[in-house]
Amino acid sequence: MKIALLGYGKMGQIIERFATERGHEIVLKIGIDNLNDFTIENLKQADVAIDFSAPDAAVSNIYKCFEAKVPVVVGTTGWYGELQNIKNDCEQSNNTLLYGSNFSIGVNIFFHLNKVLAKLMNNYPAYDVQVEEIHHTQKLDSPSGTAMTLAEDIIEELDSKKEWVNELLGTPIPDKLTNNQLLIESHRIENVPGTHTVVYGSEVDDIEIKHTAHSRTGFALGAVVAAEWLQNKRGFYSIADIFNFKD
Repeated sequence: MKIALLGYGKMGQIIERFATERGHEIVLKIGIDNLNDFTIENLKQADVAIDFSAPDAAVSNIYKCFEAKVPVVVGTTGWYGELQNIKNDCEQSNNTLLYGSNFSIGVNIFFHLNKVLAKLMNNYPAYDVQVEEIHHTQKLDSPSGTAMTLAEDIIEELDSKKEWVNELLGTPIPDKLTNNQLLIESHRIENVPGTHTVVYGSEVDDIEIKHTAHSRTGFALGAVVAAEWLQNKRGFYSIADIFNFKD
């Protein structure tokens, strides 16, 4: 498989290592120093593109892949306000996109566990719930896409929660939450690849599930696996489509 890497920072370099180890060829690497090389002609050399760029670049990168008719795996987060529009455009133009807030196999198991627990906890209204995420200080968006996925899956299962609210530690604290709001508490600490915790608390006890990433390698390997899975497919997919979890 010939791969274009859109975003050649730390993640892009780890993805390159896994891709070449698995027998793939990197035919295009786009970073901040060679944006002029990001042309339709160069992009068409690739069988698939993998985007780990920045929130403000992801949408334009996606549309350039659509124009080149190159399937794209998008690991960048912070652009989901445009998700429905991009889905519509992807399907109408017969293009291919797979996105995910986190490509780690462990995190996707954690996502499923979170849904199962939320469905169970809907029967126990004495417990309130919140999400906590911790990431390195270079992470540009807050909350993390992973935390948003956790929160939205909880809201889907819990009758008591209707929306999430983010608090980035060190910034002004949001107004007092209403009972139907779910708090996502975000921390930015040096050299933390990513930690996510879901806590259900009552007056008598707490129930907690947690995922801790030890490095970025799980995200990078998952992105390469997703690109492999996407071959010979058309349409709009999420990382959940790769897995077939059963309750």
